[in-house]
Amino acid sequence: MTKILVLQGAGMNMRGKSQIELFGTKTLPEINEEIMGYGTALNVDVHIFHSNIEGELVNALYDAYENKYDGALINPAGNTAGAPSLKNAIPQVTFPVIEIHFSNPSSRGLVSHIHPVCKGLIWGFGVYGYYLGLEALKHNKI
Repeated sequence: MTKILVLQGAGMNMRGKSQIELFGTKTLPEINEEIMGYGTALNVDVHIFHSNIEGELVNALYDAYENKYDGALINPAGNTAGAPSLKNAIPQVTFPVIEIHFSNPSSRGLVSHIHPVCKGLIWGFGVYGYYLGLEALKHNKI
């Protein structure tokens, strides 16, 4: 079975609580529940990890590498325009990493520092973007 890590970055715990006009009313637990449902539907083993601390995201990525995961999705959220340790860690793992965002950060003037080291980028599809990412990783369509 395909094993995929989903990293939820800084501030994702505030989804559904703030900036509702931008990101909607779904909370992180609701988002994660939907992602787990996508994993079940696709017959993919999904592990979700959230942290507001960059180093913990890096450790989770390295742990997934050591445990032979097949890929990762990352919503860097508050780490989008920074996070040099995370940016440096992604090329060190041998599996593909896809960056996911609910909305289009560039429409808000944000430039992602993470996506240049990722295999792909999915923006603007809300939580459905995670389904697209899981599907791509499962079928190695990147």
